[in-house]
Amino acid sequence: MNLQWLTRRNRFKKRAVREAPKWQWPAFAGEWRLYARRAALLVLIVGAVGALAWALDRPLRVISMDGAFQRVSPGQIEKALAPFTGDGFMSADLDRIQRAVETVPWVDHARVERRFPNVLHVTVIEETAAARWGGSGLLNTRGELFVREATHVPAELPRLSGPEGTESQVAQRYLSAQGRMLEAGMRIAALRLDERGAWEMDLDSGVTVRLGRRDVDERLDRFIRTASQVIAHRLNDITYVDMRYSNGFAIGWRNAAAPASVPAKRSDDADV
Repeated sequence: MNLQWLTRRNRFKKRAVREAPKWQWPAFAGEWRLYARRAALLVLIVGAVGALAWALDRPLRVISMDGAFQRVSPGQIEKALAPFTGDGFMSADLDRIQRAVETVPWVDHARVERRFPNVLHVTVIEETAAARWGGSGLLNTRGELFVREATHVPAELPRLSGPEGTESQVAQRYLSAQGRMLEAGMRIAALRLDERGAWEMDLDSGVTVRLGRRDVDERLDRFIRTASQVIAHRLNDITYVDMRYSNGFAIGWRNAAAPASVPAKRSDDADV
């Protein structure tokens, strides 16, 4: 009896009360502080850089330049730079300045750089005239027509001509042919491309070589291998050599009574 009573009594024992968890600072709050410090540091850095750039962006006071200045004058460069003299040292657009300088006739390329504290330095590279184009135009070494009406055309330059827009094509063929001709002891004085697409060149000896429209490279090689050997000792008597034949060539003599060195063979080229 006593044991049962004790058992029933144990059911009413006071239950232990669980304590509520103590409040803790959220975990993300620490990360927020870290981000805030980083953002503040970034703002300080950007501000410092901006202040430094503002301090350095003083107006350009000096323009210096160098170059050969054989065809281009310093005055022309100064005129091209005039619109930019009020720009700041740091804010000046060097690409725009370079393009402005390169619009000056005879300027092939320009380099523009800043020199602390307020100097703009320009280096000018002038064009190199490689050939004449037409009456008074000039081509550079890339076959580009950079002057259409030159006041002074060097007499020693080869004369190239052709339809509008063929400057590069004619220049490339000249450069290719001239190398082979020089190896053979000859020099091209003029090269022409007509409206029909036919090629003709003048040698510095005064002889004209007609190459036509077809197989131009092969005909040039044949002229160097065979025809040039035949005419080598009679250049003063010859006006032209016509290579527009399938397996031969014809010679035009200054004196019509002069004998032909190689009989003219029938041509298979429609441009003859």
